[in-house]
Amino acid sequence: QVQVVESGGGLVQPGGSLRLSCVASGSFFNINAMGWYRQAPGNQRELVAVAITGGRTNYADSVKGRFTISRDNAKNTAYLQMNSLKPEDTAVYYCNVGIGMRVYWGQGTQVTVSS
Repeated sequence: QVQVVESGGGLVQPGGSLRLSCVASGSFFNINAMGWYRQAPGNQRELVAVAITGGRTNYADSVKGRFTISRDNAKNTAYLQMNSLKPEDTAVYYCNVGIGMRVYWGQGTQVTVSS
């Protein structure tokens, strides 16, 4: 059983910053990839950023230059540093963890960007 827990969401003003954390725990051997997705009301869930074991990262065009994904493999943790936040970044952010042939999702953390 694998558990994925996100934290770090909240309310921030436009131009502000937040850092999200995602911790994977349970019984597993290796994590292939950890990523962040988001879903705004009325929209489909979309990829924000992903970090693949080996160091490769990929970002949605809308967040390039503002968001940074990183991993601490020893802690089975991923982070999403979000800078220069915009109202359109408002969404529930979900962590996705790939282990073997399966993917696991967290419950999500709300990020609201508003003045």
